[in-house]
Amino acid sequence: MIAGEPVWALATRFPVQGRWSEEDYLAFEAEHPRIELVEGFLEVLPVGTNCHQAALEALLVLLKAYGRATRGVARVAGGRLRLRPGLIREPDVMYLAGDHRDHITEEYWTHADLVVEVISPGATNEVRDRVTKRREYAEAMIPEYWIVDPEAQTIAVLVLGTEGYAEQAVLARGETLTAATLPGFAVAVAEVFDAE
Repeated sequence: MIAGEPVWALATRFPVQGRWSEEDYLAFEAEHPRIELVEGFLEVLPVGTNCHQAALEALLVLLKAYGRATRGVARVAGGRLRLRPGLIREPDVMYLAGDHRDHITEEYWTHADLVVEVISPGATNEVRDRVTKRREYAEAMIPEYWIVDPEAQTIAVLVLGTEGYAEQAVLARGETLTAATLPGFAVAVAEVFDAE
């Protein structure tokens, strides 16, 4: 073994970039969380910061409580969402209404009614969440998308329209997020960013 060299014995067990199938991805993903499949390539996602995880968990707890009252289901990062063949993402939080439970399989969901991404530090992560995933989630016909920005302490609420997502609001401390597609769901923005 040589310091700085890849672990070739491990690397050769897997396909090269551009040749990953869904089966390869699902087998690998079972052992290594926070990796997404994008058109034959693997994208390794960053580990969330403390404020990233706190915001994510706060929204998960609230959406789980909402789901208990409405028969919906909420899942946290690590749960897979298959947007189309060859494109599997792991939203930070995803929610599925009770009457859409037929989209749940053991390997992944095939639809969500709401996805939430909490932006991690760095330009690459911001572009992935604000541009790339915005386009992909719209193409997959996900009705609502929230982009949580821990640095700016804002939550953008995007609602699917005929030409992709339209920004319904960008909310900050002192304001209340009211879900566009989840009747009766609301949360104070400060509650998300003050979570521990």
